Amino acid sequence: MIKITRLNGQPFVLNALYIEKIESLPDTTITLVNGKKHFVRESVSEVVNTVNDYYQKIGLINLTEKEGVEDE
Repeated sequence: MIKITRLNGQPFVLNALYIEKIESLPDTTITLVNGKKHFVRESVSEVVNTVNDYYQKIGLINLTEKEGVEDE
């Protein structure tokens, strides 16, 4: 779940796993897989970074690379 802000300033929590796309139209618009749209104050890059942080936190993606580790 990610915390974001509606255009009217009201914060809310959104399940990031249901995000289909994020656009700037010019307001940042988050479209969910069910077609529902949310218009938020955060920029597209802020939402993407928040989603990536959430995915990393829950172990869905690993954004860090281990260098110098060889398979034995």
